[in-house]
Amino acid sequence: MTQTILAVRGVQKDFTMHLQGGTRLNVLRDVTFEVRAGECVVLGGASGAGKSSILKMVYGNYAAAGGSIVLDAGVRVDLASADARQVLAARRDAMGYVSQFLRCVPRVPALHVVAEPLVERGVPMGEAHDRAAELLTRLSIPKRLWSLPPATFSGGEQQRVNIARGFIAELPLLLLDEPTASLDARNRDVVVDLIADKRAAGVAMLGIFHDAEVRERVADRVIDVERFAPLSPAETVAA
Repeated sequence: MTQTILAVRGVQKDFTMHLQGGTRLNVLRDVTFEVRAGECVVLGGASGAGKSSILKMVYGNYAAAGGSIVLDAGVRVDLASADARQVLAARRDAMGYVSQFLRCVPRVPALHVVAEPLVERGVPMGEAHDRAAELLTRLSIPKRLWSLPPATFSGGEQQRVNIARGFIAELPLLLLDEPTASLDARNRDVVVDLIADKRAAGVAMLGIFHDAEVRERVADRVIDVERFAPLSPAETVAA
């Protein structure tokens, strides 16, 4: 049986509305699903249903109000209860993240930005740069731009640098937050191919794709996040 890399069980998310008297808003309840090695699971549902909140809880940017988020990839850790040191270790060793937005140190060349995740994991600089160059070429970033900081690039070029950086590491779990947003058709196809490569390598992927065509091409399963909504307004309680 294929290994379960991520097991989400009974997860709840609350937000405290500090400008409304400390009212606690329950936005997700009993979120339960698994992601196995070699499959791409997509979070579906209307805007505001909680897809991004689930992704952020898995990555450790949001705290879960209850339940467990177990990452089992070499080291087993419950991300819902892990401390900051454990979350950072999981990100370094087992969990990648591709967002819509590039966040990197200013003035660092694009080639170094993409190669950095490999260098941090001990890959020799030359090998890391070769692999970064391969991805940048695949994503149609001209070689003349590789020595320039991505902050000087267009929005679409920055997004492609971000995709290259996210896909370069060989980690057991990859989180994808709208990686094809604003891309042209050719580069959307490249991302679809990159996802297929990761699937073939046994990587577990959890993603959000608002582009219905891309979603149909990459998803092994679609989880309807709306089924994890609170049952009634009465479940919004005062803190």
